[in-house]
Amino acid sequence: MEYFLLITGFCFMIIGILGSFLPVLPGPPISWVGLLLLYLTKGIEINYWVLGITLFIALFVAVLDYIIPAKGTKRFGGSTYGIWGTNIGLIIGLFFPPIGFIIGAFVGALIGELIYDKKDQNRALKAATGSFLGFLAGTFIKLVVCFAYLGLFISLVWENWNVWF
Repeated sequence: MEYFLLITGFCFMIIGILGSFLPVLPGPPISWVGLLLLYLTKGIEINYWVLGITLFIALFVAVLDYIIPAKGTKRFGGSTYGIWGTNIGLIIGLFFPPIGFIIGAFVGALIGELIYDKKDQNRALKAATGSFLGFLAGTFIKLVVCFAYLGLFISLVWENWNVWF
């Protein structure tokens, strides 16, 4: 059972990192579940402070993930069409690695803004840039948190290596 929890927790860490890029997966909360699974093993003493603080951070970043792109889009004069375009372009861009999701997010935001207002291409370009910058900022924050959780996971496994092996 211990090995199952270890392997499953590590898989949640990897899925959480992938979730930092994918809009349908909440990366930091998924990574937090990986930490929780690690703490449920008999080799690690449960630290409620660490679990509570990391849960708060994961939920805070998950909420910020919805606020940052919207604020970036609004700051640059965009609409909800740009936000939706960013997410749709991101998903389509995933089928064109390695940088398809980045280009897809920008192109999707641009198309979304052009659908909203075909007459003002400059505003659409500016709004698409804001939406894209908001997406990049949110992704960066999620990645930092997920990699921090992965580092905590690995350090706890390393410190308690002799318990399992």
